[in-house]
Amino acid sequence: MTAPPGRGTGTGTGRDQAPLAGGAHGADALRPLLDTVLDALATGTRARGGPLPAGGPHTVTARVETALGDLLPDHGHGDHEALRTLVHTLAEGAADPADPLCAAHLHCPPLAVAAAADLAASALNPSLDSWDQAPAASAIEALLTRTLAAEFYATPHPDAVLTTGGTEANQLALLLARERHGPHLTVLHGANAHHSIPRAAWLLGLPPTRTLPTPHGTLTPATLAAALADTTGPVLVTATAGTTDAGLIDPLDALADLCDHHHADLHIDAAYGGLLALSPRHRHKLAGLNRARSITLDLHKLGWQPVAAGLLTVPDTALLAPLAHQADYLNAEDDTRAGLPDLLGRSLRTTRRADAFKIAATLRSLGRNGLTHLIDRTCALAERLARILEAHPAFELHAPPTISTVLFRPTHTDDATLATLRRTLLLDGTAVLGRATADGRLWLKATLLNPHTTAGDLDTLVNLLEGRTHR
Repeated sequence: MTAPPGRGTGTGTGRDQAPLAGGAHGADALRPLLDTVLDALATGTRARGGPLPAGGPHTVTARVETALGDLLPDHGHGDHEALRTLVHTLAEGAADPADPLCAAHLHCPPLAVAAAADLAASALNPSLDSWDQAPAASAIEALLTRTLAAEFYATPHPDAVLTTGGTEANQLALLLARERHGPHLTVLHGANAHHSIPRAAWLLGLPPTRTLPTPHGTLTPATLAAALADTTGPVLVTATAGTTDAGLIDPLDALADLCDHHHADLHIDAAYGGLLALSPRHRHKLAGLNRARSITLDLHKLGWQPVAAGLLTVPDTALLAPLAHQADYLNAEDDTRAGLPDLLGRSLRTTRRADAFKIAATLRSLGRNGLTHLIDRTCALAERLARILEAHPAFELHAPPTISTVLFRPTHTDDATLATLRRTLLLDGTAVLGRATADGRLWLKATLLNPHTTAGDLDTLVNLLEGRTHR
């Protein structure tokens, strides 16, 4: 008897034993498997019972190894058993950013519409290194990049390229600057900059970057002015709109004025804060962003996308010309002259997923107003948490939040005790908070990216911490 599509046992060799996700019967093969996946997600999440699995690394590892056993058995267990076991195990051992008490990192809970769209991209598996592998996907990506770039640049031909995240986007920004100015380019950035900036300079063979002091968390115009006056040759200044530690935004307009005066290029890493530009309530914080020669964005932060969803945005598509590359089997010159789009210069990667597709689905689903609502609500949650902590005698607030990151610490607690408290919460699986150093002290970091978090969830977090601190 032949198993129905998608219900292979793993014991035969017929086509039905390894059904494909695409083709005429792909949807029929996927449908019953999706029920299994969704059920296992639910059971695994219930088994976890919190934002993080309890017990720490050794416990999680032991549970995974026990559940999976031999990961490459001689005889397969079949699609449904494999998915049921693996998905349950993954969910039971996950750090779930959709849990309101999982608030450590710039790690967002993805929207259901984006995850569903990602399934379609996975099933069809377009590869954006040549048009004949991704006809519609490449057209959707081109439309998406132009649409998003136009939100930041009111220029005739704004453009963007998709990246794996902020790190790759920053690396591309430095690469384009190196190609403009040569290998002796000086890169200036604040101590608040993302670690990918100096790392990109190292990868690209540029001189070591110059790190400028940011004692209060942002790069000041006076500090940059002194550095520019002391620097000869071509310069790239990298500013930050949304620091990883505290969500702070450099004074972009003033820094852009200095770059213009000294004929320096300006790149802005807005991986965290860039989507504030959609919000009438918050976009003033990004004044001067459109003056950058390139902007890093990352929609798997304040865009609620599954990873990866990064972009590097530029005011004119001609600025991306150094990325051009030619390989006969992907973009033969006669094919390009005949009108087939050349995709190879849209990334340093060859094989690329259709990451633009889930973003496009989100934009169409929510629209500008829907995304603005999520952004505003998330920022308001951070403001509410800050007010609770500021009014609470058991806690010290570092500063009001700029975006959605709140730094705080229990009063009368030393750094070692604070670090132990954070790890205890992680090992218990009760709350996931980050850590940051500011003003010479260690702080707990709540990075709120879940717009479904409620006021009650914030009270639960504060009460939990108060109870742990005063045991």
